Amino acid sequence: MNSPMQTALGDDFAKLPPALRAHYLPGATRDSGWLDIIFPTWMRPWLRLLHRFGALVPRAGQGVATVVDKRVIGEHQYWQRRIRFADGETVCFDSIWESAESGTVIEYVNPILGLQMRPNVVGDRLHYQGVRFVARVWRWRLPIPEWLVLGHTTIVEQALDDRRFAMDFRLTHPLFGEVFRYRGEFEARPRPD
Repeated sequence: MNSPMQTALGDDFAKLPPALRAHYLPGATRDSGWLDIIFPTWMRPWLRLLHRFGALVPRAGQGVATVVDKRVIGEHQYWQRRIRFADGETVCFDSIWESAESGTVIEYVNPILGLQMRPNVVGDRLHYQGVRFVARVWRWRLPIPEWLVLGHTTIVEQALDDRRFAMDFRLTHPLFGEVFRYRGEFEARPRPD
């Protein structure tokens, strides 16, 4: 049983540093760390709406404590993100990852809406590029151009040592510029039962 990332990267998965391999291994894993969540103030109402559909985080913050529990069941990897702000509010952001054609992965934020991304190993880093958004209707995936929704997605993950990694997720719209970003550092470990 492989994780969707192992399937998408194929032989290149072995080129990842240990911390990034641990981040995407099958089984039950936990990433613990912090996030800086950044977006323009005018995006807040849109992010609240998107969050109702399961996407993104509608609140900004610096050094926000974050735990990401993951488990692989069959061909899917389930991600449960728990983002706890200093005032005690916890925001949840869950998704399901699956492998797709041509070495891509799709992250579904609800049963219908997903983001298709192409991962590549570049040196000691893992780079993702957004391909398109998708709407799953029965057995079909209907393509939605990135510019029509939130813009182009990029993610860069880099190992800091054998257990810790840094990540930087950005959404950049061709007209409005960077509309959402979160970046942080995490430690990847097997999840305690």
